[in-house]
Amino acid sequence: MPVAIQCHDLRKTYDGKVEAVSGLNLEIETGECFGLLGPNGAGKTTTIEILEGLLEPTSGKVTILGHDWQTNARELREWLGISLQETRLSEKLTVRETIELFSSFYREPRSSDDVLADLQLNEKADAWVGKLSGGQRQRLAVATALVGNPKILFLDEPTTGLDPQSRRQLWDIIRTFQKAGGTVLLTTHYMDEAERLCDRLAIIDHGQLIAEGTPSDLIDRLGGHHVVEFSVTGNSDAAALDGWRALPGVDSVRHDDGLVCLNVREPHRTIPALLDAVHNQGSKLLHLNTRQASLEDVFVRLTGRHLRED
Repeated sequence: MPVAIQCHDLRKTYDGKVEAVSGLNLEIETGECFGLLGPNGAGKTTTIEILEGLLEPTSGKVTILGHDWQTNARELREWLGISLQETRLSEKLTVRETIELFSSFYREPRSSDDVLADLQLNEKADAWVGKLSGGQRQRLAVATALVGNPKILFLDEPTTGLDPQSRRQLWDIIRTFQKAGGTVLLTTHYMDEAERLCDRLAIIDHGQLIAEGTPSDLIDRLGGHHVVEFSVTGNSDAAALDGWRALPGVDSVRHDDGLVCLNVREPHRTIPALLDAVHNQGSKLLHLNTRQASLEDVFVRLTGRHLRED
């Protein structure tokens, strides 16, 4: 099987000044769910639009299933399913009419009834789009992407604004598509979503790749195994952070929402030393919590900000 998506030294410059994508290299295997993460303004949207054939790169090469947009645009459009963060559909059509409209764009579409069943929209088949809930609208948007029987599914923040039940319904839909041999490229602002769904992921910032791997590998390599979060009386300036960094087993230190966060590999060594240090300083421990390191910790350590921050 050819590589599903490949880009080499991808660059996009606007007005000859602003470089949104700066030499990006990606390789996404057929059949995997690949996450593309980054803070706002990192170059994710530009990258996705180039891969989807909506935007011309300034330089670099893109291939989709071994083909390129310059010579095989028609075939590639048949092979891709695209669901945007916000898909505006006609509110005066029914759900079935909307799916059948999108079905008419393709040479070998899936059955509308099958898509309705897969997306759990049977009961809403004859309902106006304008009467759907947010979760139902998002499932319909994914349905319009799946009705063309695509090989690759592009999902741009598909669960933003959805309630927990609707999010999990979409997760099941994504997993079902992947189990049938489909490839998924996912962008999301929910780190737990990326951690659960993605086989591999890439974190980009300022148009460049800064980390790539499986979620567990990235957590192990860059986040440490555990996080110790605490607060104490007294100051928390840079000098204090240096003191916490010197504790045994500490990989990195940061401030986060009023807490000091230590990434550690041996909490059984770090926590007693932390308690001793607080006592020796004459400070008082106000808060202490330990947890497993997450993808969010990796992201903050790499970019210095949370995924949802501007």
